[in-house]
Formats: sequence, structure tokens, C-alpha cells
Amino acid sequence: MSEVFERGQAAARCREVDRRNEADRAWVSEAIRRVEADANRSADTHLHVFPMPPAMGVDLYLKDESVHPTGSLKHRLARSLFLYALCNGWIREGTTVIEASSGSTAVSEAYFARLLDLPFIAVMPASTSKEKVELIEFHGGRCHFVERSGQIYGEAKRLAEETGGHYMDQFTYAERATDWRGNNNIAESIFEQLSLERHPVPAWIVVGAGTGGTSATIGRYVRYQRHSTNVAVVDPENSAFFPAFEHGDPDFATGRPSQIEGIGRPRVEPSFVLGVVDRMITVPDAASIAAMRYCSRVTGRHVGGSTGTNIWGALRLAAEMRRTGASGSIVTLLCDGGERYADSYYDDGWLRSRGIDIAPYLDTLERFSVSGRWREPMV
Repeated sequence: MSEVFERGQAAARCREVDRRNEADRAWVSEAIRRVEADANRSADTHLHVFPMPPAMGVDLYLKDESVHPTGSLKHRLARSLFLYALCNGWIREGTTVIEASSGSTAVSEAYFARLLDLPFIAVMPASTSKEKVELIEFHGGRCHFVERSGQIYGEAKRLAEETGGHYMDQFTYAERATDWRGNNNIAESIFEQLSLERHPVPAWIVVGAGTGGTSATIGRYVRYQRHSTNVAVVDPENSAFFPAFEHGDPDFATGRPSQIEGIGRPRVEPSFVLGVVDRMITVPDAASIAAMRYCSRVTGRHVGGSTGTNIWGALRLAAEMRRTGASGSIVTLLCDGGERYADSYYDDGWLRSRGIDIAPYLDTLERFSVSGRWREPMV
């Protein structure tokens, strides 16, 4: 009799497991539908023509990622990370989602967490701009601060264990969560939008690196499609990416944070793929901020610091092409809007307090706008 009872209990447990699995699958299916519906509602981002000197022979385009619903390039990454985690079974109904982020990724992930009715915690340095903190909280997220940028990884893991949640870990999964072969990724979009331009295959695509996911996606795509395009990564002060590239050392670390939010890291992140990068360009912080302000003035589009880093590198490459008699096109990214940096990069008092002098770099940009020739600032 006991054997019959035990078999009945086992069958009941199996039925309960089946019901839970069915409920989990139904929730995940609905969650994926919501994320995909969000993508379906969002039109592709614009490709703007950047004003260049007369008879330059080089066209520069800005891929405007600030028009995403959460206002930055990281909206694409957050969507991909959520889909990756959902399809891997890492996120279920009620899962607390945790991310280590200096700002924009956390803003976008908070948006998607709220879309799925999930709690979200962003672990970030205490120095993160208040504008980004307010945006995370606006989207329903909670901010958890640490003193040093290097502490964010361990603290995010600890919180995930403490809450039974999921640490999204953008720095590890950025390069594998995005389909680099196409599927309307940013690289495919760039080439489609350039198809009717006079130089439809760009000589260079210039991007910064925070996780390394964008450079990995674009670098893989151009190789997969057999394009002649080169990928240049611009890197701010204190970042580990440039010296790692220069020395071929993926374990290189500086241990120092970047002042240009969203790009540069004190260590080489797992998603940064050295082999798909053709060139790296170091950009002083003052040059990034000068180029940010210059871009805002000549385009009428208020941009952030990482966009300034991109512009500085792209214009240097354009001047190099002109000097060697080459013609063609360059594409770079408008990563986010300048309104997030009103109290930092656009505040002259903030610059003075940090000893940042942008005047020599602005002079280089102004001279370039007239002559198309590049002269490094004497600083």
C-alpha cells in the first residue's frame, strides 16, 4: 500500500513541476513578446551628415543613438541582454535584475525591467552624474553606490546572491548577446543607410569601448560581410583598452576610472575583442569635451562626452585621409544626449575644478573646420 502511495505522491510532484514549468514558459514567452514589441515600436536611428571643410573629399556621418526610448546607444545592449537572459532561463517572473553600470546601461536596463514588472538594482560608483541616477530612478530602478569603480563587479555579484536575483553582467555578455551577423544590429543598419551615399562602404567606423560589445559586433560584421571597412576604437585617459591593444595583453589593467562616462575601463572587459579592432586612438579628456561642445555647436544636437571622444578620433582620421589623398566616408556614433552632463562637461566651473583646459583642443577643431588640416594641440 505504501508503494502505491509513494508512486501517487511522485506523480503528483511531477504534475506540480510540469505546471510550474508551463507557467514559467508562459511568463517568459510574454516577456519576450513585450521586449520584441518595444523594438517593433522603435524606428531605426538616424544617420546624420556631419559638416566638413569644403572640398574635403571625406564624408562623416553620425549614427544618432540618442533617439532610442532611453536616450542612448545602451538601449540596444539592454534589449539584447534581456533577451539573452530570458532565453537562457536566467530571468523568471519576480527575478531581481542587478547590473554593474556607470549610468547609461543601467538607465536602459531599468526601463526593460519595469517593462517586465521586475525589480532592478544598479551598482555604480558614487561619482556617477546625478542626471543618470535620476533617470534610473525615473524608470523604477534603485541605485546602490560604491566608493571605487573597481568594486562594482563584486558588489553586484554579492547582491545577486543575497536577493536570489540575476547579475546581468554587461561586461561579460555584451559581445555574445548581440547577433553580429545581422538581424537589424547597428552594423547592418549603418550599411543599409549608407547604400545611396557616394561612398556606401565606409573607410572607417569609429566607436568607443565601455563593454567592448559595440566594437565586437561591428568588427565581426564587416569581416563576415567581407567589407573593406576598418574599425577604430577611441579610448579616453586612464582606460586599459589602448595599452592592452598596443601590447597584445588582454589582462592589462590601470585600476583608474575614466572621466568620460560610458567608455574606458580600469581593466580589459571580457567583451572587448582585440582581434576585430584595426586601430586604437587615445583621446585626452580635454579633447573629448572640446569635441563634444564643438559637435553640439556645428550640428545643433546636444551631445555627451563619449560622442566627443568619437568625433575627435573621426576627424583625426578624416584629416589623415585628406593628407594621403584618399576619399571615402567615416561613420561614428552619437551615443547619448548632452542634457545628462549639464552639471559636468558643460559646466565651466566643473572643468576648472578638475584642471581641464579645452581651449587648445577647440583651437585645433576650429582650424580644421576651415582648412581640413589637423594640428595636434601644444599642451
